[in-house]
Amino acid sequence: MLDLNSNLIQSQLNRFILSALEEDIGAGDISAKACLDTQKDSQAELLLKEDGVIAGIELARLIFQMHDERIHFNPFVEDGQNLAAGTVLFKIKGPESSILSAERVVLNCLQRMSGIATLTAEVQNKISHTGCKVLDTRKTTPNFRIAEKWAVQIGGGTNHRMGLYDMVMLKDNHIDYCGSIHVAIQKTLAYLKNNNIKVPIVVETRNRNEVQACLNYSDDIDRILLDNMSVNDLKVAVDLIANQIQTEASGGINTGNVLKIAETGVNFISMGSIIYNAKVLDMSLKAIS
Repeated sequence: MLDLNSNLIQSQLNRFILSALEEDIGAGDISAKACLDTQKDSQAELLLKEDGVIAGIELARLIFQMHDERIHFNPFVEDGQNLAAGTVLFKIKGPESSILSAERVVLNCLQRMSGIATLTAEVQNKISHTGCKVLDTRKTTPNFRIAEKWAVQIGGGTNHRMGLYDMVMLKDNHIDYCGSIHVAIQKTLAYLKNNNIKVPIVVETRNRNEVQACLNYSDDIDRILLDNMSVNDLKVAVDLIANQIQTEASGGINTGNVLKIAETGVNFISMGSIIYNAKVLDMSLKAIS
């Protein structure tokens, strides 16, 4: 789960902002230098151009202020609000050149995050009556994972592991390399114990036999992942597990089949598509007098 208060995430977020600004501005904004007074203050406002769930307001503030602390950021909305086209999201005031130099980085983040939040909210609302929670995955844009998982949170979804360091997830290749699901689990439990590591354990299963094997470790495993199973096979697996361990469905899940899968009784559904299939939400920054 993304913890925005952790030192690790704060450090990664700061590095991302600095890197994104450096990528876009490089040795300097030639257009702004050519025609703008670096000492002249002006205003601008961000206009939402289509309906959706807003995500990235707080990140926009951080970007503007990290770029130039003289920029005053005045938000009119909060992350997570479902808003209509035509809404003004925030106004800013500060040096014209600084506003325009940071504009694209801010817009890229806001539009992408808002698209993810909008799609996540759509999916979670569709299955809300089942009690099932939609999870993101590690299928994220390199160096933009924090923002994308942040957007999932804002949209009402739940974060899966942040990376390879905060959860054990034994997938098909781990199991095949080890020779069996029993060996993979036993070696993992021994490693965690010997190194005094306490993290959740999720085990991916492909069939009834692997599900049954996991039930021998009901005191040790936090979740059984039911991968690429049909709706009927999911129902059978959920009945077999009988709430002894939490369940997660994954593989080939989209907005078209997510409801049927949620209604099988699984606790979680992991969907990389809520990030990689999300459409950016249209908005624009306009100079005002």
